[in-house]
Amino acid sequence: MVKIVEAKFGIGAVVRHRMFDFRGVVFDVDPEFANTEDWYLAIPEDRRPRREQPFYHLFAENPETYYVAYVSEQNLVDDSDNGPVNHPSISEQFTGFDDGRYIVRHHEA
Repeated sequence: MVKIVEAKFGIGAVVRHRMFDFRGVVFDVDPEFANTEDWYLAIPEDRRPRREQPFYHLFAENPETYYVAYVSEQNLVDDSDNGPVNHPSISEQFTGFDDGRYIVRHHEA
């Protein structure tokens, strides 16, 4: 039997981390943890998220820099009310920002 997982946030959603000072735009979603074991074990055990939940790839920003983040669903909250994110890679995947979310760029085949 296949387990169906529903992600709380979709592609183009603007989110922020519950504990750390960064926000970002979702550009991909894994239905469960799909990063390396080393990455997972590097997280302190008392803060390590469950593997069996969606994980999000984000174009992330904090007050100092832009980067790509990989974050569990339990550590994200909606941040659409705080406007757009300024990450320089956003234009590669999205065409604009409307009603609190980014619009996915459709690439020609």
